[in-house]
Amino acid sequence: MFIFDVHLDLSMNAMEWNRDLRLPVSEIREREKGMTDKPDRGNNTVSFPAMREGHVGLCVATQIARYVKKNNPLPGWHSQHQAWAQTQGQLAWYKAMENEGEMVQITDLGGLDNHLQLWQSEKEHKPIGYILSLEGADSIVDMGYLERSYEAGLRAIGPAHYGPGIYAHGTDSVGGIGAKGRELLKKIEELNLILDATHLCDMSFWETMTAYNGPVWASHSLCRKFVDHNRQFTDEQLKELIQREAVIGMVLDAWMMVPNWVRRKSDPKAMGVSLEIMADNIDHICQLAGNTNHVGIGTDLDGGFGTEQGPYDVDTIADLQKIPELLSKRGYTASDIENITSQNYLNFLRRVWG
Repeated sequence: MFIFDVHLDLSMNAMEWNRDLRLPVSEIREREKGMTDKPDRGNNTVSFPAMREGHVGLCVATQIARYVKKNNPLPGWHSQHQAWAQTQGQLAWYKAMENEGEMVQITDLGGLDNHLQLWQSEKEHKPIGYILSLEGADSIVDMGYLERSYEAGLRAIGPAHYGPGIYAHGTDSVGGIGAKGRELLKKIEELNLILDATHLCDMSFWETMTAYNGPVWASHSLCRKFVDHNRQFTDEQLKELIQREAVIGMVLDAWMMVPNWVRRKSDPKAMGVSLEIMADNIDHICQLAGNTNHVGIGTDLDGGFGTEQGPYDVDTIADLQKIPELLSKRGYTASDIENITSQNYLNFLRRVWG
């Protein structure tokens, strides 16, 4: 089944983890043996061959670079201009992969339809389609930079990531969006960009919902009902997103899937972290919505973690093909499953880009 993964940090892996995603996952793991600079070394799950094997033919691929003020303990760049330059290096990598025939950027309905038709063909080496997203808007120095990003293909943007940002407060911080945040939202709406509500802290989330009237989705989040943390959405937030015709992508980071996960200590098998928990979250959102139209897949695989902090039944991204059978056993119809694996987000794009 064709799968649309709505959150992958591909350029971050290529540029900061120094992974050649053209290689099989096994070769990347072998090359990282003995490396300790990142907690997930040798545990990666994503590469272009693995995506093709899993029929993950389309993704939302990120640019990401946080700006941190002097007293912010989070890792990041010391100026917005440095953060901007980092995102441009990431963009250059995407363009290089396009030149190699590994990827193709999707920016409009024509390109989307052409790409989907290509993936129905018998062509052996199909390019991975990607829609460019910016995770955290700190690198947008001013609104002229956002216009330049749009011209370069940017089609979705999250105002914040972790901590306090220039335009909003993100995960593990408390605060609103302020004047700069409202200016950003106005420009997002003007450009018809998709606002990604993922990572907004509660106060910034609700202020954003009040100030913003354009298209919104959540690329990689789960339900606070199961893990009580500000990174997750409450039922009230989920209902707000559903009411706005949003789609929420299911993420596969273990600490968001089970309570009491301890990074670098907990074990996925021992903690019972499997794709069944993703299905529990899918069930919950479908019950809130009364249908299967508002949930999709946004794995965040290799988003700073690997197999050591993911479902034990996911060795590579190709294992997303286990999801259809898993949902079928829960009583989901073939049409429901297609909605969740790709169609809901495709319908969203057709509505917004149409």
